[in-house]
Amino acid sequence: MPDRLLGPLLLLISLAVAAAEWLDLRAVYVGAGGATALAWALIAPQVGKGRWPFLAVSAGLTAWALIGREAPWPLIERALVSAGFIAGFFVALAWLRSAASGSPAISRCGQFLADQPPGRRYAALTAGGHLFALVLSYGAIALLGGLAEASAREEKNREIAEIRVRRMLLAIQRGFTATLPWSPLAFAMAVSLSLVPGSSWAAAAPWCAVSALLMIGLGWAVDTVVKPKIVGPRPARRRAEGGWSRILPLILLLTILVGSVGLLQQATALRAVAVVMVTAPLVSLAWIVLQGGGGRRIAARVARFVDVELPDYRAEVLLLTTAGYIGTLGSALLAPLMTDLGLDLTAPPAWALLLAVMWFIPIAGQIGMNPILAVSLVAPLLPGAPALGVQPSAVVVAITAGWALSGVTSPYTATTLLVGSFGHVSARRVGLIWNGIYVAVTASALSAWVVFVATR
Repeated sequence: MPDRLLGPLLLLISLAVAAAEWLDLRAVYVGAGGATALAWALIAPQVGKGRWPFLAVSAGLTAWALIGREAPWPLIERALVSAGFIAGFFVALAWLRSAASGSPAISRCGQFLADQPPGRRYAALTAGGHLFALVLSYGAIALLGGLAEASAREEKNREIAEIRVRRMLLAIQRGFTATLPWSPLAFAMAVSLSLVPGSSWAAAAPWCAVSALLMIGLGWAVDTVVKPKIVGPRPARRRAEGGWSRILPLILLLTILVGSVGLLQQATALRAVAVVMVTAPLVSLAWIVLQGGGGRRIAARVARFVDVELPDYRAEVLLLTTAGYIGTLGSALLAPLMTDLGLDLTAPPAWALLLAVMWFIPIAGQIGMNPILAVSLVAPLLPGAPALGVQPSAVVVAITAGWALSGVTSPYTATTLLVGSFGHVSARRVGLIWNGIYVAVTASALSAWVVFVATR
């Protein structure tokens, strides 16, 4: 029974958030947040105990607000709105994953990239991880990672197989995390824009795109420099079936998605996240229709999405939404304490403060703090961009760069957990050993970029 209620409830939350964003209906947003809290009650009995601490902390902070604040409800309401927004945005993106799961073109594209010869396989999988991430989110790592593991199993030399799977998985992961700084379909950008007053995707994207290019370019450079040397005969090359035209459907889809977001945002002056909330489901439904099968099959696909696929995301929904709730409410409760202590965040140079924010996110990730929680906690405590003497885009650049670094280092993020699973090593080894040199180089470059943007 909880599953039969959970799917429609999550869909309703997504529709409510989209309506609230487009029509500026605060009451509807609060209702979506309340519905998200109801979803927690449905989900809690069905997830492992590892997710329960997030519910316990949410309850504890709520009690603190009710007991320790004279006007607690505005704080709780703001936290519920944050949780509702995250739930609605998650469902909007889940539509894309559902549509992609039934697309033979996506599978052929992934196989083509995985079958590239060693000389260009890393670059192909980095590009593939980047492009697939825009459509599949973490499903990109699951799809391409599975193909990488299957490719390695065909190699009889165990040493070569281990080298191959490691390089392929890192290429996929680094391509994926490079979407976090700039993509309007990524939680990093969506949450950052919702927390930084005066920011917009159109203004921040060009600066954030440089962060992505640094991550991609340095990833290739590090792989080229430190890749192990193979002693003995080279493995036989596997010929990739088809040509580069196999990736054209994916590129066309992404062009439609990103182009639609940009054009609609300019036409409506709405936030990018508001446009994504509508664009992603509509494009997904059109994609499902183009896959054919008639009206009955299309209706069955939609029904399966609501009744089966959305409930299957219960653990992710609980983790992400409670992280947003905890971060938002925790920040509101901490702000008066900072004032009482006389902490003035406008005192240090803006570049130093933004650099500290960037580094805080991956460091917090090492102790299990989800990036959504870390950003929701620290971003509201920052002075406004005008008070810091910087553009809002500079704050977004710092936050999304830190989020991306957390994605390749934290042993608690889905990216490192998935890569570790496919590589048969621990997530901590992936983050700190496999990615050690890459992170040192990339973090230095991103730090310099954050300082440049803050001081321009």
